[in-house]
Amino acid sequence: MSDLPRKAVTRTAKLAALPLGFAGRATWGLGKRIVGESAEIVGRELQQRTAEQLFKVLGELKGGAMKFGQALSVFESALPEEVAGPYRAALTKLQEAAPPMPTRTVHAVLEERLGPDWRELFEEFEDKPAAAASIGQVHRAVWHDGREVAVKVQYPGAGEALLSDLGQLGRFARLLGPLIPGMDIKPLIAELRDRVSEELDYGLEAAAQTAHAEEFAGDPDVVVPAVVHQCDQVLVTEWMDGVPLSEVIADGTPEQRDRAGQLLARFLFSGPARTGLLHADPHPGNFRLLPGGPDGEDDWRLGVLDFGTVDRLPGGLPTPIGISLRLTLDGDAETVYELLCEEGFVKESIELDPDAVLDYLLPIIEPARVDAFTFTRSWMRGQAARIADPRSPAYQLGKRLNLPPAYLLIHRVTLSTIGVLCQLGATVRLRDELEAWLPGFALDDLPEDDPTEEESAAQA
Repeated sequence: MSDLPRKAVTRTAKLAALPLGFAGRATWGLGKRIVGESAEIVGRELQQRTAEQLFKVLGELKGGAMKFGQALSVFESALPEEVAGPYRAALTKLQEAAPPMPTRTVHAVLEERLGPDWRELFEEFEDKPAAAASIGQVHRAVWHDGREVAVKVQYPGAGEALLSDLGQLGRFARLLGPLIPGMDIKPLIAELRDRVSEELDYGLEAAAQTAHAEEFAGDPDVVVPAVVHQCDQVLVTEWMDGVPLSEVIADGTPEQRDRAGQLLARFLFSGPARTGLLHADPHPGNFRLLPGGPDGEDDWRLGVLDFGTVDRLPGGLPTPIGISLRLTLDGDAETVYELLCEEGFVKESIELDPDAVLDYLLPIIEPARVDAFTFTRSWMRGQAARIADPRSPAYQLGKRLNLPPAYLLIHRVTLSTIGVLCQLGATVRLRDELEAWLPGFALDDLPEDDPTEEESAAQA
């Protein structure tokens, strides 16, 4: 028996209450203003109530509703600061916790999948979950060989709930859109739907995690726990302690923030180059800071969890990304435009001004133009406002650009990672990571028939 609210009518009613609740609270706020209460105080109360309801509904439902909430949570830095506070607290909770599955349900799944003698596989097993997420929850345990392990148990009915929720949220996309300015909610929900079957398959997750654990074994910067055991609905991996990235965002030192940001950027770009896989769920709940980096116990490494969603990129990140990024930095508008047309970012039926496209891209890639860049919420808000304002030339041009399916997940992961870097307020040497790991970006990666300025000068 599942603890997930599985009846479609029940889940739909709860989700439908979100936009209705937003509208109801707006009416309530108007009434409070009419009787003379401060607009600022009413506004704060309104935001807090909305945030509390959002977390309560998405967290209780788990499934696709919670997955959607986690995806939104990394973009809270795009919200105006006076609105972001209440949402930040509510959405951040979705990264680490949700109402737990009853113990009897956990035991029933373990007995069905591991056998009636499942307890003999463990020296210890904690019934209270250590973490709960969108399709499963994690229990701390000790494996029969003495290793501390994390036991991920999938909620019964998780697949049905995921598809039902995301279908309903798709219908509400227009109403939910204003939560994050500059972000089109509908494609996000569609992409989450496309990944459902993969995320439910713990065999695929175990294979992706094993590939990363083997590649990063002994790495001075990144730690990935090894897979211990896997079967339907159950995944056992080595336990990993550490400081959750959400805590670093809330209370970390400047040194922790900068180190976490640097390592997050390094993992984003080095992972595909080293494993042929892109970790595609970069919300803070999936990362830890662990002591013992290259400079000793006072230094930090990045621990990475949850490989349920990955993009398979056998050759690493697509080379056209690196080439077009480098040429954009060099101001080569014509060649950049040609590349974008070739890759399908500009449809054949549309003609744009290459210089206008360059002007659109340059602010977005500002972090790659300098040796070190400090990511801030204000910078993120500025980018969101520029792209979301219908009066802005960037908005008009952005509407005419196209995002090819092959780039959809890469785009979302990159934006999500930038969102987390802005939450951290980290100063990151992003250019170093691009030169080391992004195919086509380094000067010596450019095609021979497209010489750099240095080569041109030498030839002259």
